[in-house]
Amino acid sequence: MNSTESSSSPKAASPIYAAFGSWKSPITAALVVGESIRLGQPRIGADGIYWTEGRPQEKGRNALVRLRADGEVEDLTAAPFDAATRAHEYGGGSFAVTAAGVFFSNFKDQQVYTLDASGQPKAVTQTEGLRYADLIADPARGRLIGVCEDHRQGGHEPVNTLVSIDLATGKAAVIADGHDFFSSPCISPDGTRLAWLSWDHPNMPWDGTELWVAEIAADGALGKPRRAAGSNSESLFQPAWSPAGDLHVVSDRSGWWNLYRARGASSVVPDVNASDDTLEALRPMDAEFGKPQWVFGMTTYGFTDDGRIACLYEQNGITHLAVYDPSTGAFDEIPTPYSTMRDLQVDAQRVAFVGSSPTAGEAIVELDLGTRVSRIVRKSDRAEVDAHYVSIAEPIRFPTEGGLHAHAFFYAPTNPDFNGPDGTLPPLIVIAHGGPTSATHSGFKWQIQYWTSRGFGVVDVNYGGSSGHGRAYRQRLNGQWGIVDINDAINAARYLIGQKRVNENALAVRGGSAGGYLVLCALAFHDFFKAGTSYYGVADLEALMQDTHKFESRYMIRLVGPYPEERALYQARSPIHFVERMSSAMILFQGADDKVVPPNQAESIYQAVRAKGLPVAHVLYQGEGHGFKRAENITHSLEAELYFYGKVFGFEPADKIEPVAIDNI
Repeated sequence: MNSTESSSSPKAASPIYAAFGSWKSPITAALVVGESIRLGQPRIGADGIYWTEGRPQEKGRNALVRLRADGEVEDLTAAPFDAATRAHEYGGGSFAVTAAGVFFSNFKDQQVYTLDASGQPKAVTQTEGLRYADLIADPARGRLIGVCEDHRQGGHEPVNTLVSIDLATGKAAVIADGHDFFSSPCISPDGTRLAWLSWDHPNMPWDGTELWVAEIAADGALGKPRRAAGSNSESLFQPAWSPAGDLHVVSDRSGWWNLYRARGASSVVPDVNASDDTLEALRPMDAEFGKPQWVFGMTTYGFTDDGRIACLYEQNGITHLAVYDPSTGAFDEIPTPYSTMRDLQVDAQRVAFVGSSPTAGEAIVELDLGTRVSRIVRKSDRAEVDAHYVSIAEPIRFPTEGGLHAHAFFYAPTNPDFNGPDGTLPPLIVIAHGGPTSATHSGFKWQIQYWTSRGFGVVDVNYGGSSGHGRAYRQRLNGQWGIVDINDAINAARYLIGQKRVNENALAVRGGSAGGYLVLCALAFHDFFKAGTSYYGVADLEALMQDTHKFESRYMIRLVGPYPEERALYQARSPIHFVERMSSAMILFQGADDKVVPPNQAESIYQAVRAKGLPVAHVLYQGEGHGFKRAENITHSLEAELYFYGKVFGFEPADKIEPVAIDNI
């Protein structure tokens, strides 16, 4: 067992010996969900710090919240308002704090709202079928600028552009188009230049993007845009202007997302087909200063009022906060207790970010760069648990196919009240994150503690293709989706089996979305796991290719191959066609309103597995999309999964759980 010391509550004097998985835990599903919120992208305004809170207790509604200058926290939007955009389906960048006011996209109607003099939301736009994200202010011209996703063509692919929104009339006008996707508009301090990112099919933003700059005329029209940097083989992230008017951006041209300054962008707009020397590296490191842009509004750096750069970077699975001084080259790391940080905002001499440590969940944190004193503005959960029940993430690097290594975090079963029976080892749950070009981290996660405190070992895998380990590591999955990721998940388990830390006869694999695809592939193409849990996972690549949203509609061309030219390969990588090879139990969780992985994917695999006679359960939640947001459904799915493992691995959960219908059990 692995445990941490705490002076607040001593360990039990005589632990009870009980089967792994059957341990009584204070970390209940209701506690995990009922007392937690999702914190979204903080922003610093003149009158406080703003953020969004995704609240499962309010059917997943995103409330806009502010910490006022007097220290009081207040909700700015009440139900039914939901500050979330559906652009790219994944959203992000749903609100902006400007000198002209606070603006946000409302989930239900996708209109932009502002808060009137009384603090009530007031519609700014009125056109149906448009979705907005990444809004910024253009105060000199009385308008907003942002990304617009136009769905008015019905069944056709939506059109993405940059638009201006006149604050007096609410009318949107296109100011830049001609690319499949846009993001990250930013205006120079003097208001004369606009920079942004764009990319085109089949690229995803972590594959290849371009940085564009254009002069802004007096009437607000843009001059001819010119490319400052980027290509199909270079991923750019978060352009931003320094107080002196120098354009900066993060690029992975070195193999790592590093900070760069765009030469010449401050005075002369770069010419078309900018050369490789357009960007000047500021602090070359084998570290990641950028992230895959799955959502809008992601930030990892910003400028203090004296021109220094406060930044986040990730190295060996740990996020660091540092300040870089361009005038001296000094790079000063600021110690924090947080192993994971995201969404950095910088203002004068302070920063705000979302941070978590191995023992505490995410929180909005404010830190003074001068005194280096920090304070927690808002915690993502109100629940607390004795430290003796907390399993600490252990980074592991394990061998995998091709003589390579992959990365994961292992969590040992931890509960001071229990031991497993002598001579036994705990079951292992292998977790596969979504994306697949996403990543897991070592910060505290209630859902992992839910399992470890009941006697499960958990390994959270950053398989090949994950971000955080450089471009080459991300590209391991190109053409190999359904192969490299599955091998890495299996090899993580084999590594722990070899260390005699887990039971080789009690192995489960769970994941959502792309992680759910990994689950289904592992069960179809390998006889290794005894059980699998798929949350809105992909069963049929060909069907997904023909029935998903624009943002990911060409994603599989790089991950699998050209379509329809490689149709046979898509079929060969689709678990739905290989049910006859499956021999393990599975449970499927799905949202009925999922637009990313449609519900028919789960239904098809369920019917096929059920017909074969394998133990299988299918749980469909009405009103849920891609990723569950409602407290009752998150609670039910956790408990149903535990019930399922109890039936498969032969233990009786300590919790009182509503039985789940499992066919062929």
